[in-house]
Amino acid sequence: MDDDVSILETVRTILESEGYRVVTAANGRDALEILERVTPFLMLLDMRMPVLDGWGVATALRESKHQFPVVVMTAAESAKRWADEIKADGHLAKPFDLEDLLECVARHERRGRVH
Repeated sequence: MDDDVSILETVRTILESEGYRVVTAANGRDALEILERVTPFLMLLDMRMPVLDGWGVATALRESKHQFPVVVMTAAESAKRWADEIKADGHLAKPFDLEDLLECVARHERRGRVH
């Protein structure tokens, strides 16, 4: 999820071209509503969003039944610190490298299949 429509569309296009099913949300509240219907194998989470930010989403996820990896995707210099703060499973700094994005998603997809 990301509040920047161009980033949402870029990530969606890249991942769908690799065969992934992608659901996007422009803010945390919309994402939590989507999670009532969809269980992803991975969430790419921007921290700075309107309505409900990444910290709010992380808190809601900890209090819910959802258990899937979360990767912080942010342009902030503190991406790793923020990822550690919310106990995320990783981080991608924006602007991200295409190969880093694909490797991150593939790594988490493989982990999800190992159960």
